[in-house]
Amino acid sequence: MRILVTNDDGVHGPGLKVLENIALTISDDVWVVAPDVERSGAGHSLTLSHPLRYRHIEGRHYEVSGTPTDCVIMACRKIMPGLPDLLLSGVNRGQNIADDVTYSGTIAAAMEGTSLGIKSIALSQCSGIHDNGITFAVAAVHGADVIQKLLKLEFGVGNFINVNFPDCRVDDVAGIAVTEQGKRDQNYLIVDQRVDARGLDYYWLGFARERGAPPQGTDLAAVFSRKISVSPLHMNLTQRDLMDKLTSAF
Repeated sequence: MRILVTNDDGVHGPGLKVLENIALTISDDVWVVAPDVERSGAGHSLTLSHPLRYRHIEGRHYEVSGTPTDCVIMACRKIMPGLPDLLLSGVNRGQNIADDVTYSGTIAAAMEGTSLGIKSIALSQCSGIHDNGITFAVAAVHGADVIQKLLKLEFGVGNFINVNFPDCRVDDVAGIAVTEQGKRDQNYLIVDQRVDARGLDYYWLGFARERGAPPQGTDLAAVFSRKISVSPLHMNLTQRDLMDKLTSAF
């Protein structure tokens, strides 16, 4: 089995090595193709306004001067000898749940793999929910088992899997929950205004840490309960509940 490993935290992101080690427990044909710098929040964006470059680091390790989506395209069409059988994206530094999935480069890499017909899984390690630090211990211990279970399944056309590991002690993991994408019930994006040395305003976008009260069965509720969240997502964004209304209107 040929496996492509990528991320959005960059080729030096600590979760990338964790995921490579997980992949190596499944196959010895593992390729790592990741952005040269951090591309968090890049979403499913392509680099179209300037050329891409890639650099061979060593062995089957490469960096690309682009987004996670660019990395998947370059890996599959230029770098690797053929399409991978499995794409693993992550392990992201921080959760990709609820509203996060629309911004996430980690999710986007799995989306691009899915669009190319590759079985794809995005994996993220939560932080700031139960533990204010960031450790990849839960992902490192449980990642291979989760992936092995998923490999036995047919995802179907246009579908991929989003996995989030809770930020707790390994011994405190409360199980695995199959979940749907949640929706935060608070405004979690913040704009932090600051002043530079010349007296000019500048701004950092960031995330508030309010927990909210998500309904059971969602990815939010799972990680709040120290469970590993496994969510099936799909590429088709058609809202079928509106089809009849639109047909009547037009």
